[in-house]
Amino acid sequence: MSSIMRGTTDNGPLLPVPDEDGAPFWEFAARGELGVQFCAGCHEPRFPPRPCCPRCQSFDSEWRATSGRGRIWSFVRPHPPLLPAYADQAPYNVIVVELADDPRIRLVGNLVAAPDAALDSVDPARLRIGAPVVVAFTELAEGVTVPRWLLERP
Repeated sequence: MSSIMRGTTDNGPLLPVPDEDGAPFWEFAARGELGVQFCAGCHEPRFPPRPCCPRCQSFDSEWRATSGRGRIWSFVRPHPPLLPAYADQAPYNVIVVELADDPRIRLVGNLVAAPDAALDSVDPARLRIGAPVVVAFTELAEGVTVPRWLLERP
């Protein structure tokens, strides 16, 4: 993924800065797919991406597309916003999604009404632990595509 996030000079949204281990995640996202790193030795998922398998210590890895389905494992509504670029959308949701393909993998993102919708586009009353979600992608800036989440049964 990335260990460092950068802001734009106009105090815009934070954008990912891919590192060597996480670059394939962002390449999958640019193609509209949710990719996860797996150990090529013991076939265990590695998330967040890292060079060495915590289970078998292999440095061999492979990336696979997932179904892009999951469920809300947790959520929060930060307000006031932590960063000025998000003030117009506060309060908004931040969710943790447990992937259907492997519940040990959890991703942080936002539940939105449509891929390019505002972060506050879903009524907070619709946020529920266990609600089924599906991934969608939006381009935040040229060459920067991020996953977001939609309710699977709106």
